[in-house]
Amino acid sequence: MKNNRRNFIRSVSIAGIGVVGANALVSCKNESSSSATGAGTATSVKDYGKQIFNMSGYAAPALETVRVGFIGLGMRGPAAVGRIRLIEGVEIKGLCDLVPEKVEKAKKILEDTTHTPDTYSGSEEVWKEMCDRDDIDLIYIATPWALHTPMAVYAMEAGKHVAVEVPAAKTIDECWQLVETSEKTKKHCMMLENCCYDFFELLTLNMARQGFFGDIIHGEGAYIHDLVGLNFNKETGYEDMWRLKENATRNGSLYPTHGLGPICQVMNINRGDNMDYLTSLSTNDFTMHQKAVELAKEDSFFQEYTDAAFRGNMNTTLVKTKKGKSIMIQHDVSSPRPYSRIHLVSGTKGIARKWPEPSRVATGHSWFTEEEMKALEEQYTPKIVKKVGEMAKKVGGHGGMDFMMDWRLIDCLRNGLPLDQDVYDAALWSAVAPLSEQSVANRSQSIDVPDFTRGSWESNAPVDISLEKGATTGVNMSVLG
Repeated sequence: MKNNRRNFIRSVSIAGIGVVGANALVSCKNESSSSATGAGTATSVKDYGKQIFNMSGYAAPALETVRVGFIGLGMRGPAAVGRIRLIEGVEIKGLCDLVPEKVEKAKKILEDTTHTPDTYSGSEEVWKEMCDRDDIDLIYIATPWALHTPMAVYAMEAGKHVAVEVPAAKTIDECWQLVETSEKTKKHCMMLENCCYDFFELLTLNMARQGFFGDIIHGEGAYIHDLVGLNFNKETGYEDMWRLKENATRNGSLYPTHGLGPICQVMNINRGDNMDYLTSLSTNDFTMHQKAVELAKEDSFFQEYTDAAFRGNMNTTLVKTKKGKSIMIQHDVSSPRPYSRIHLVSGTKGIARKWPEPSRVATGHSWFTEEEMKALEEQYTPKIVKKVGEMAKKVGGHGGMDFMMDWRLIDCLRNGLPLDQDVYDAALWSAVAPLSEQSVANRSQSIDVPDFTRGSWESNAPVDISLEKGATTGVNMSVLG
């Protein structure tokens, strides 16, 4: 069974969007050329025509009960099942993974609840059977990166809303495929960017909405997380070493959305502003090749990685927006450093920065005192945190932000509200990875960023965090005991 799973992951990685078959949209084509006309010159962006339907601010018909099917029960899927089971107005209808043991393990999480899902496993395309059911509203995807777009597109074509783990797509073609499928089917495609729901990120978003920072000038985000041990762990790491293979074959900002998403919301990207172009630079690799060589001396399993062109340790990507603002995103998963997403917001009146902790805010030369920070939190903590924040901390999941994300998703679907992250966010935030690869490969030349909203960013409304509508979904905390 493990060999079948590995073959499936390999085949999808190679075939890309070919899994979708005859329903693939014909307008998906290469976005930017791989070379530029001169140093510092942006590559041309092709015309993708007019928007089919604007999904920004779209409110799908309300669902009294959200019926959910999960695909992928390895690393992140089981925790999502555990969180969703607590949210009222949800019925978990299906659990799917290629490996039967993982499905059965996830099913045990639902013991002593009212959820009685059907299970799907043992076949490389068994997930399609679950997507084709008429009694499922939402497909929750937590599979390896290469599977995200094929599964999301198929699910939307089957009439399902989609929540998909980050990144939602690996290529620009896939980004456009997500956009056009969502617009055509009028089904939500939300990327599960949980960091948008971290407590300080939500605080600074509300502060920005209330004008605390003045005009936003610059933002910074990152994914700095030492994953060397996990990526090289063939026993308890990622299935078929898929994440190691990503780092061994691509060079750029491969996982940008954790730091990028919250900054984009603060800057109203896709909703009043948009990315214009980016430039990206990677260092050489100083650790991963060396690690592969060391492991191969004791275990021939790692021999195939000794000749790999591993991505550089640190990637720094700079983005200029249409309104003249700047964003810096960094990515390093192979250096011995403390975890950081930076999360820096800088405006004409003030600045905030989360890492290195403690979180801090300033309006001049000195950071606020601890007492001033407490007063700031009392004034600007958004309503979603006040409503479910303490419950989220008890449920867990990256400190509670995972649960707030899931609760907000379900509450929006049940109340017929627009989602906080739409398909344009999923496409744009994911697109930074392949665009950064192009820039790195061309001596950090600037690369134009496609406008996935096709012009509607100028009039799209900012994300609403007021909770003036909805917030009617309860939580059954008694399940936790």
